[in-house]
Amino acid sequence: MSKDDGNFEMPARLAILTILSSCEEADFLFLERATKLSRGNLSVQLTRLEDAGVIEIDKRIEHKRTLTTARMTDQGRRTLNAYWESMGAWRTAAESRLTGSAGPPNRARRPPKCYVPVEG
Repeated sequence: MSKDDGNFEMPARLAILTILSSCEEADFLFLERATKLSRGNLSVQLTRLEDAGVIEIDKRIEHKRTLTTARMTDQGRRTLNAYWESMGAWRTAAESRLTGSAGPPNRARRPPKCYVPVEG
């Protein structure tokens, strides 16, 4: 992923994009509740995603209140799909290392524990 693509590796941005990928648009309050981000953090993340061109933000007045909504752009959908495909490829590669095969792991056999040994 390039630096200007919204940096999907950040959990907050990935959460926002995953939510937006499943709907046409979402309002600020819905995103705040779904992601459990603070208003300030959500606002910053939305701005950065908009600057990267992966979402569009619309602000309008409804019933004397500002309604902020976000939606994914076509570029955002393409980029998020590419991100998930690359993560799937990494998962497949990791599973093949665990099982010694190119297919999914044998669920009957437990995979080895993966940890960093502590010297001691």
